[in-house]
Amino acid sequence: MAEHQDVTRSAYDGVVELYASLFADRRLEAQPFSRSMVATFAELVRATGNLRAADVGCGPGHLTAMLHDLGLDAFGLDLSPGMVDHARRAHPALRFDEARMEALPVEDSALGGVLAHYSMIHTPPGELPALLAEQVRVLAPGGLLLVSFFATDGPEPVRFDHKVTPAYSWPVDRFAALLAGAGLVPFARLLHDPASERGFLDAHLLARLG
Repeated sequence: MAEHQDVTRSAYDGVVELYASLFADRRLEAQPFSRSMVATFAELVRATGNLRAADVGCGPGHLTAMLHDLGLDAFGLDLSPGMVDHARRAHPALRFDEARMEALPVEDSALGGVLAHYSMIHTPPGELPALLAEQVRVLAPGGLLLVSFFATDGPEPVRFDHKVTPAYSWPVDRFAALLAGAGLVPFARLLHDPASERGFLDAHLLARLG
């Protein structure tokens, strides 16, 4: 697991300013489908009464700020120290820390929600169950996980050349089964055509810890 994470960290460290210029002004979240799922996630987390939420793989911090604006006690975690540094400078009132997704610096059963917005896409399929188990560990009973990723119609995950570093698209039912295997209950999904040349669908899965 360490080898591909080292590659991913270095790749994102090398594109911090470009990535932030493309996404940190929230143009991505201006897309109605993405925005609606993040807003729904925040509303459901608020309803649990536990407002603590982690934006895991937060990048330049734009979604952490969005969750904060939606009423959550949100903080951001990212593998890339360059991204964390940018997020701290861009949003000094919020907390951002460097962390690996399979070893979150969060106590057990502490969070009302975890957002993973296209942050699991670089994880090889065989390592994804361990990653999901860690998200489950930090969620309180009834807590929510929103995962966004690229979807494929085929039966197996597909490795592709992401513009930053290699990534995987997933059959939605396969990803939902992984969530269920981790102890979560998937209860909502949204698929839509992407505004990109990749040809994959954009997928959002919302799950609750029973």
